[in-house]
Amino acid sequence: MVDRIVKKRKYAVLIATYGEVERLTLRNLWPSTRRIVSVITRQIVKVPKLLVYMLADYRSMKRFIDWRLHNYESSLVETNRTQTRKVRESIALSDHPILSSVEVSVLESYFFVPPYLENMLHEGQSVYDGVIVVPMIPVESAFSCGVACQAVNDVYGDRRFARVRLLNKLWQDPELHRIYTDYLFQQVDRSYVAKGRKTGLVLVIHGTLVRDRAGNPPKVFTGLNETGEFFEMMKQRILDDPRNVFHGIKQGCMNHTAGGEWTSDTVQKAFREFLDEGYDSVVMFPYGFFADNSETEYEARTLLEKTAFTYKQYVRCINGYTGFAEWLASRIIDDIEKLDALQDALGNRQSTIKAADHA
Repeated sequence: MVDRIVKKRKYAVLIATYGEVERLTLRNLWPSTRRIVSVITRQIVKVPKLLVYMLADYRSMKRFIDWRLHNYESSLVETNRTQTRKVRESIALSDHPILSSVEVSVLESYFFVPPYLENMLHEGQSVYDGVIVVPMIPVESAFSCGVACQAVNDVYGDRRFARVRLLNKLWQDPELHRIYTDYLFQQVDRSYVAKGRKTGLVLVIHGTLVRDRAGNPPKVFTGLNETGEFFEMMKQRILDDPRNVFHGIKQGCMNHTAGGEWTSDTVQKAFREFLDEGYDSVVMFPYGFFADNSETEYEARTLLEKTAFTYKQYVRCINGYTGFAEWLASRIIDDIEKLDALQDALGNRQSTIKAADHA
């Protein structure tokens, strides 16, 4: 008699985001900034290889002085680590049937600081039957999930369709909109905004390139339309909510300066318009980021603190909110099930057969 023991497939879930240095030193900043210039900036403008190093080192020095002067330390990696743990815990608690037939490892990874996403993909090829890559930015573009897509393509090539799934279109999910709305209204300090004040909400997101230096549409996918649609969805969801305390909602983009014309609905413009319209209090929520980073908790928040509003509140990113981790875990599990079914259909199941004679 032969007993057939089927070996469970192993899947890695890589929670991937940009990454910022945890310990502020020039030695740490240099390689990180060089990777940013090489991967991101060169998609916008042509940068000679020598200039990449010069530009990166200049930016490293500038950021080092700025952060050190204002005693800022990025919490992005620590937050992503917490999110990774919470997703891992949520998956472990799930009773989804697929989890009884597979093994899942949930790991952190980054584009610009170790452990690098491409290294995790390389190292996992011989360990895992498949990988779920989770870019922790809700709206896709060449500068966000595009970085992850390129890493997957570089490592897996033509095998990527059978071995890798990449979560996308998270911004379209009504469940994310619900979680965002619940979280926002839990955080808003009603003792201020509910006392007859005209209160505005600025929804902060990363801006994007609209036209290049020649006045033409960018050659890379920027997610411009998706950014606008996401804002309209969230704006309507908040305004329709019976808990709403806001009299107006505006998009606030955090832009760069290189490459041409960027989105015009900036954070500064939103503040200026609210003040001109007689608003005396404002709440800022970075809905376009899943984790606080230097652009949200430092740059955007600094802009908020400098405004003339009587009352102002910064609501942190969704960060370690349990409801968010549970939702993300459910999306990941769905993709694990789809990848497992695809591998079944392709006949890629790896089994070990142990034979034993039983009298």
